[in-house]
Amino acid sequence: MTNNLENQPTFFAPMLSLKNVADAVEFYKRAFNTIELRRWSNDDGSIHVAEISIDGAMFHLHEEVLRTNELSPKSLNGTCVVIGMFVNNPDAVSTRAIEAGAEVLSPIQNYDYGYRQVTIADPFGHHWQIQKKI
Repeated sequence: MTNNLENQPTFFAPMLSLKNVADAVEFYKRAFNTIELRRWSNDDGSIHVAEISIDGAMFHLHEEVLRTNELSPKSLNGTCVVIGMFVNNPDAVSTRAIEAGAEVLSPIQNYDYGYRQVTIADPFGHHWQIQKKI
């Protein structure tokens, strides 16, 4: 018996650790027009894991797991990962994210290496580089 992932090409599904997954689900819906694919809830009704899609690119939102050091940027006082997201219109996507509550870390501009990009921090401390090749 084969599973349906067996014949698919390799793809990445980042997992973002968060203190409050429910708030993050709502932010990403407003900021990036994400679609929630499914969720797993805790006994108290809070969200343990949400599987989300941005234009078909899947990622997971997961509540912090202290025993395995899967901590949110808020708990770490920073992050060591920047999520690069290539889109057709980085100006529009970044504007929507900023209006939803993201903070600009590096303003949108064209770079000599051929990208138009902006770097933002979402309200949960994750950094996103929204960009396109020019």
